[in-house]
Amino acid sequence: MTVGMGTIVNVATVVVGAGLGIVLGNRIPARTKETVTSVLGLFTLVIGGTSVVSMNSAALREEVGSFAMIVVLASLLVGAVVGSGVRIEDRLEQGATWLRGRFRGAGDSARFVDGLVTSTLVFCIGPLAILGSISDGLGRGADQLYVKAILDGFAAMAFASTLGWGVLASALAVALIQGSMTALGYFAGDVLSVAQIDALTAAGGVILLALGLRLLGVKQIPVGDLLPALLLAPALVPLAALV
Repeated sequence: MTVGMGTIVNVATVVVGAGLGIVLGNRIPARTKETVTSVLGLFTLVIGGTSVVSMNSAALREEVGSFAMIVVLASLLVGAVVGSGVRIEDRLEQGATWLRGRFRGAGDSARFVDGLVTSTLVFCIGPLAILGSISDGLGRGADQLYVKAILDGFAAMAFASTLGWGVLASALAVALIQGSMTALGYFAGDVLSVAQIDALTAAGGVILLALGLRLLGVKQIPVGDLLPALLLAPALVPLAALV
């Protein structure tokens, strides 16, 4: 199978799922949409919780010992400082607003931004996205991405039914992010150890928990400002191993 096919299939399922969700969403009453959004928030909390469990993985603990939690916490704290300093959340919103202008009939700006940011984070943060893309790039097959593609298709339908066109636009982000990781695997090989991927997954899980709280209207956490943690978490693993 051609390298990169996993991401192509994944992008296609997001497009199809989001398209169906947009069509169905026009027929869903406002009260039902609010309930569906709350369910999506709860589901995002579940996804985040399952990812955070990676903090206790055998590989990560073998590499850094009792510093596993500190690695994840430090990556999030430093990431938050860096992210808020360069205003990643604001820049994401500006970019999403610009992209919205390219979609006719895309609805109100805030809803489009929420749809794009929310679905991009859900689709692109997690072990299947990371491991699947790298494995595809290494030529080991795209089985993980095919499984993810099916899951993302149904999730895109649910998200788009309430959040609209922004979810469809997230297909571009999936293509860019997963395509980049596939290329990284192809040209650089196994660039991350299992422990580093677990640290990245755990940090991503915390970000997804924040996103879930945002969807539920509990706290409007600027999740975009936390994204540098995804780069810092794997970078801190070899440093913690030296302690």
